[in-house]
Amino acid sequence: MIDPRERLIVALDVSSVAEAEAMVARLGDAVAFYKIGYQLGFAGGLDFARALTDAGKQIFIDMKLHDIGNTVAQGVKSIARMGASFLTVHAYPQTMHAAVDARAGSKLRILAVTVLTSYDDADLAAAGYDFTVPELVAERSSQARDIGVDGLVCSAQEAANIRSLVGVDMALVTPGIRPAIADADDQKRVMTPTAAIRAGADYLVVGRPVVAAPDPKAAAETIVAEIAAAAR
Repeated sequence: MIDPRERLIVALDVSSVAEAEAMVARLGDAVAFYKIGYQLGFAGGLDFARALTDAGKQIFIDMKLHDIGNTVAQGVKSIARMGASFLTVHAYPQTMHAAVDARAGSKLRILAVTVLTSYDDADLAAAGYDFTVPELVAERSSQARDIGVDGLVCSAQEAANIRSLVGVDMALVTPGIRPAIADADDQKRVMTPTAAIRAGADYLVVGRPVVAAPDPKAAAETIVAEIAAAAR
């Protein structure tokens, strides 16, 4: 069983290391796991990630790698040396193979991104895909399972169906989590923490409902309590 506090991943979607440091200080021991993406990563956040791992926090590097195999492999090796727990790659077979091979011998777990939670069927059609969102998620999830990827990033709305496809060993990490009182913002496929856990999600990624809250620590503690209750 995963500690409920470790199932909440707070997205540090801020513009500077100083802002991130202040947020981590405010959250204290209420949060054990942080996500660093483009916004902070390109503003010094990768060095900050090393400091967080040194302080005992778990880190999710959300860079969604996708390139030729050797380039992906070298990037994965660099992230593994950083001590990160999770790294995202796009769910294309060549990319997933390269990432899985390169993370061997480290604690790094590779997460494949199936379909971004800001996409719906119309967005896929506009991009030239002849799939609905659930169909493309299922196809990419099955490929990731067969390649040996450690987990998937998916909407909580697809978690139950994906779990039936991939079994219990792959971690399901779900963004687009919004407490009932929060706005959806620019996400199109959202779910509450309770519903996401009951649908089969292992980890919940939450950004603005925590970092933009009047009391971020209280907001995080409320979500952790909701996770714990839903997991009983």
